[in-house]
Amino acid sequence: MIRKARGGPTPWGRKVAGVREFAVGFDWADAKERVRQAVDIAELVGDYVQLRREGRGYKALCPWHDDSRPSLQVNPERQSFKCWVCDIGGDIFTFVMKMEGCDFGEALQLLADKAGIKLEPRGASGDVNAAVEKRDMLQALAWAEQRFHAYLLNAPEAEPARKYLADRGLTHDTIVRFHCGYSPNSWDWLVQQARQTQFPQKILAQAGLIGERTNGPGYYDRFRGRVLFSIRDPQSRPVGFGGRVLPGISDDSPAKYVNSPETPLFQKHNLLYGLDVAKEAIQRTGTALVMEGYTDVAIAHQCGFKNAVAVLGTALGERHVKLLKRFADKVVLTLDGDEAGQKRTDEVLGLFVAENVDLRVLTLPDELDPADFLLERGAEEFAARVERAPDALEHKYRMMAARCGGNPSLHEASAIADAILDVLAKAESQLDSFSTELSIRANAAVARLHMLTRIPEDKLRKSLADRRKKAESAPVRDLRLRGGGDHAEPPSDQFVDQPDLPRFRQAETWLLEILIHQPELLADVQESLTCEDLRRGLHREIYSAACELHHDGVLADFDRLMLRLEDATLKKALIDLDENRRAKNRAATIEEVRELVRVLHERSNSDRPATEPPENSDSTRYHEEHQNDPQLARLQALLKRERNRQGISVPTDG
Repeated sequence: MIRKARGGPTPWGRKVAGVREFAVGFDWADAKERVRQAVDIAELVGDYVQLRREGRGYKALCPWHDDSRPSLQVNPERQSFKCWVCDIGGDIFTFVMKMEGCDFGEALQLLADKAGIKLEPRGASGDVNAAVEKRDMLQALAWAEQRFHAYLLNAPEAEPARKYLADRGLTHDTIVRFHCGYSPNSWDWLVQQARQTQFPQKILAQAGLIGERTNGPGYYDRFRGRVLFSIRDPQSRPVGFGGRVLPGISDDSPAKYVNSPETPLFQKHNLLYGLDVAKEAIQRTGTALVMEGYTDVAIAHQCGFKNAVAVLGTALGERHVKLLKRFADKVVLTLDGDEAGQKRTDEVLGLFVAENVDLRVLTLPDELDPADFLLERGAEEFAARVERAPDALEHKYRMMAARCGGNPSLHEASAIADAILDVLAKAESQLDSFSTELSIRANAAVARLHMLTRIPEDKLRKSLADRRKKAESAPVRDLRLRGGGDHAEPPSDQFVDQPDLPRFRQAETWLLEILIHQPELLADVQESLTCEDLRRGLHREIYSAACELHHDGVLADFDRLMLRLEDATLKKALIDLDENRRAKNRAATIEEVRELVRVLHERSNSDRPATEPPENSDSTRYHEEHQNDPQLARLQALLKRERNRQGISVPTDG
């Protein structure tokens, strides 16, 4: 029987000193190659899940969905993995990024530590100093977390803090699990504690633990007199704190809650409270519960909702959703029942449009926050409400309809639709590209809006199209995809300026499949085919990487492309191309490759629309008009030859 290895930290331990602290002046290619050669993917995956041998590879239960029949395949020869159900694949770096919820730099560091490879920055001494400072800050934060936590649990002076947490419903086990702490109401308690350590006051200040006095020399404790909630990154490293003032203990502070200041380690728009302990449950259930308070999350976990996390005193934003998408397919935003909790609808709806995620909104009644609701009404009722939570579009409609008495007139429904379409168009205009995925989501949103308002769908589509034109006043979007790195975005499968065709997309796919398996042909192809001649974003990025390798004098084969690409979506696409060509089990001729290039090159330079029969058109008339099209004729001939080799019949147009 195959059993998933769940729970606990990374099986091979954590020794990460910092977050991509070697990025500037660092030889990434050399580091990636050394780590790739040193880490066996079967051994790596086997540290997380139990593998069993099957032929020349391995199989396991997939850790990203509820798998009963092993669907995760590991190919030790290609040093790759793939789950056919989740449609996820990649190499050792992709696997760690997916399992640990980290970026490429962190995955590289984790794997280097596993292999015993020391990664050091090269170049300016400032880069080295910055890396050392981040390491020291992480160590200082871990030390401070331990001191705060021990003081809360053991110090007699911390009794008011223990009573406050108990009154809020937190048990001792929950306090320990979330590393809660307390900072005594003293101006320099932590400063004095640090004198007995190796941490200079400068490092404590850079980490946001103490502040520099303005009325004299020295430093003061930033969190004095506060119950502390330790904020950790997805790798379980303390990076900051959230402090709640105790009533009657530290009344000199006007703010009820205070977070750590922004530091190189702590950016509230990139962090979610509790993600380090929730990510396993989020992966298992495919759902993340996002709340607005630290206590809400702690109580939720205590009541069995171990997939709960919280934003850090800010609204759920784009970066939060991108972080959650590493683990979840569905996000349920739980809003407090008070008025402040109801003002996030436009932002949430914009995220619904912009991100490929099932975003739902749960509004609690009677001005209750999640912690109070769970303690007063129980986990069962809360779970039922989570299950019934509407998506962001329906939530927006319900909120606006409620202002009209719950049953809007036709005129009121039209006004509501206008407001929602404005949000949709604005969100779309802020994206880097209008992808096919976004087009599908926009169409679904319009269909839903039709069902809610009963306004004809064609009228809604026209209205949305008009709003898009107004919103697109910015310059033409840059269609080049951003590469890997801290700010890498998954490449969208977009088209340049017009809908693409199934036949031409297949030609692009075949060409890339051939080049991956016969990279020696790239020199001939590159002379006449540019990245702009390819319509699919994934294809352009992979082809661009191959051309860069060729320019550097490196054979652009599968292994080297996997090393060059950092984005998980691109790696998965590369594996698909590789496996598709292996299944064909034949080499292409240079004449076939040149024919594909000519077709794609001519299509790219053509000013007229792509030659595919439009929907609901008269097929006979269409083919009469395009029967002499040389592009279409050559491509159809290629398609026919390839299908005949594979035993596939050519479909008719009828």
